Amino acid sequence: MRLKDRISIVTGAGAGIGKATALLFAREGSTVVVADIDDKAGEQTVREIEEAAGRARFVQADISQEAHAKRIADEAMDAFGRIDILVNNAATFVLKGLEASVDDWKKSLHVNIIGTATCTKYVVEHMKTRGGSIVLVSSISGMVAQPSFITYSATKAALIQMTRNMALDLAPFKIRVNCVCPFAILTQASHKHMQQTGMSMEAFVAEVGGGTLLKRVADPIEAAYPILFLASDEASFITGTELIVDGGYTAQ
Repeated sequence: MRLKDRISIVTGAGAGIGKATALLFAREGSTVVVADIDDKAGEQTVREIEEAAGRARFVQADISQEAHAKRIADEAMDAFGRIDILVNNAATFVLKGLEASVDDWKKSLHVNIIGTATCTKYVVEHMKTRGGSIVLVSSISGMVAQPSFITYSATKAALIQMTRNMALDLAPFKIRVNCVCPFAILTQASHKHMQQTGMSMEAFVAEVGGGTLLKRVADPIEAAYPILFLASDEASFITGTELIVDGGYTAQ
């Protein structure tokens, strides 16, 4: 097992990449603190972990609220006594261009950037004594231009730079910080995008998957495995970098 006896926190673990990561971490021996704003979805992830003989605990949290971000770390420490891994996956998907309102910007910034930073701040307080690994979930949207994605892309670009800065600041404490940059992962956010644009599943797969070198979309588990790699000791000499998980899209 690659994470035997580790204590992990995965935010946004009620669905999509976060859920796939939580389930995978549990299979690899980690106890998982499942954090999500949706209590039903988060509790379902915990049930699936426990049904597979794993250990998990649910914390309902809206990471845009500082008290909630702190509560995730506090409950992990109260329950398990330490934190070895943090996966900052929780995000909001405000997909707009210059028509975005100030409230749209606030929502995107408060969850994707400030929420991620605040979760990390409170986890690091407990991680500094032992070291650990932090993985941020960014996106290729932080690297390439996409139509009407300004509010989302700006936050994902910020996460890539936050990864580098955090890696620099936390290296003296033996805490590694990396990020993954996925694309073409079929998640609930993909379905929301399809609804907003009126795109059918067939059209989505053809357009989005067809833009990759592999000519397909991916399952969330295909993003979870790269997260597992970066979180594990197999990546012990990797910090401050981004791992692109996009089927070759940005290679073109």
